[in-house]
Amino acid sequence: MSSEQEVLARVVREHAGRLAASLVSLLGDFSAAEDLVQDAVETALRRWPVEGVPDRPDGWLFTVARRRGLDVLRRESNYRAKLAQLQAPPPAEPDDRLRLIFTCCHPALSKEAQIALTLRVVCGLSTAQIAAAFLVPETTVAQRLTRAKRKIAEAGIPYRVPAAEELPARLNEVLAVVYLLFNEGYLSSTAERAQAADLVDDAEFLAALLVNLAPNEPEAAGLLALVRLHRARSAARFGPGERLVLLPDQDRSLWDREAIEEATALLVRAARTHHRPGPYQVQAAIVACHAEAGSWQDTDWPQIVMLYDMLLYLAPSPVTRLHRVTAVRYAQGPEVALAELKALGGALDRYPLYHATRAELLRALGDPDQARECDLRALELTANPAQQALLEERLHWG
Repeated sequence: MSSEQEVLARVVREHAGRLAASLVSLLGDFSAAEDLVQDAVETALRRWPVEGVPDRPDGWLFTVARRRGLDVLRRESNYRAKLAQLQAPPPAEPDDRLRLIFTCCHPALSKEAQIALTLRVVCGLSTAQIAAAFLVPETTVAQRLTRAKRKIAEAGIPYRVPAAEELPARLNEVLAVVYLLFNEGYLSSTAERAQAADLVDDAEFLAALLVNLAPNEPEAAGLLALVRLHRARSAARFGPGERLVLLPDQDRSLWDREAIEEATALLVRAARTHHRPGPYQVQAAIVACHAEAGSWQDTDWPQIVMLYDMLLYLAPSPVTRLHRVTAVRYAQGPEVALAELKALGGALDRYPLYHATRAELLRALGDPDQARECDLRALELTANPAQQALLEERLHWG
């Protein structure tokens, strides 16, 4: 990838959602706004390698998209009123992207389409990144996106945050989007970079907006606590050259203890006030157990297994079962963990962490040859450079 393409990819990740939200607000046309963003990106791909990257690449993209928007508006009856709004970049409103998310997550769309569309339009993720988050083929995601955009146009879905009485029914999909956005930023699914701090920033920002919008929804607070607990140990997650440092080997003195205490307090307050446990609160509680342990040896593994059991009751998934296997290993031993892992092979055969976890268990049980085969399979499946480096190191040392 050229330097111009790298800059463009970064700008798109950082500003695509804001640009799309501004254009939707001005044009009142969701599909047209996304087309304008994509057109501006394609123009940049053609011109930046020749002309060089502009000093304000985000402003350049907005200018190009705005000019294309003028062409669209000239064909509309309300051209003059809208034209005045597009003469200068509009002031950014703090909840523009929040309105855009709720538009993407309208109940007229399927749940899968809601999440895929929001990740694509609001957050600027590629179809490949979304497919990796869903563990489905890229063609499936592309079809969902096409159908969703057509539905928004045909149904005239409004661009707004729902009224208070509508909010509980609409919140789950939005929380799922923010959660997947955080996951993509925390450990990228692509070969471009190991992590994406800008996506994590966006996830925390949107989660905080949701807490302010829905203060009586404990799952919003749980998600915000989850993001902040993970961020609190970000300084210890990577070594030189973006080498991934696993939890047992992290320098816990680098963890932000103040941030851990504040996030834990947010979680406890939500639980005690509302008495409505949910998946994000339970996940945050699992991370809090790790964060509060003074060392790896002090980790309360039986408590973590119990929390995973609760999480599986609330939101069963093969990935959650996989994470529970690691907790079972340290609470009950690698033999028990491996027996539970075998049942997940069919659902997670293309998930690199499944094979990496199996390799760790086989190695702990004295079977280095099979462990090596599993690490090779995990290496084949992952595009993340930090995961690749870690697996290559394990393969090198046997």
